Amino acid sequence: MTIEYATRYRRASRIPAEPGKPYFIEKGEGDRAHLFGDLVTIYAGGEQTENGFNFFTVEGPKGDVIPAHVHHDTYEVFYVTAGAVRLFVEDTGGAQQEKLLTPGDFGFVPKGCPHAYRMERHHSQVTGVAAGPGGTFERFFETLGAPAEQLGLPREPVVPAPEKFATVPGQHDVRFLPDHEWHTR
Repeated sequence: MTIEYATRYRRASRIPAEPGKPYFIEKGEGDRAHLFGDLVTIYAGGEQTENGFNFFTVEGPKGDVIPAHVHHDTYEVFYVTAGAVRLFVEDTGGAQQEKLLTPGDFGFVPKGCPHAYRMERHHSQVTGVAAGPGGTFERFFETLGAPAEQLGLPREPVVPAPEKFATVPGQHDVRFLPDHEWHTR
């Protein structure tokens, strides 16, 4: 039996809206959203952890770099569970690096560090955790992208209108850097 809850974000969610409630979610059954060519599935967020951390997966096709962005108050973890993902990151001193991550590999991005990633193989998957003094940003995916009821990648990429990017920083600690250039190999 699967329990569904009404939340302020969705009329039906398998994630309880308030902290202090244990719960279980079967694979793929969290709150889903499509953004670009990816499927994002949220398993725990700010509502459940008193804004302590979030836990989500991102699955996507081989493709373009997800745009460079920065979280000023949030640390982010990338743990690859399938395929291959190239992580680009710049430290606070401006030094850039990139690393190809494969299943079992881990990447850590401190708050304030610009970063981006690219799926290098079809159906690559990253498990993400984000935490910081500013709270969590998991609802960003639905705000910028589109909530998804069905399993699977979007049929067509969900590319937000340019003006929609400007609405995100104040709500979700995600600021896009459209002019950022990567000088790694």
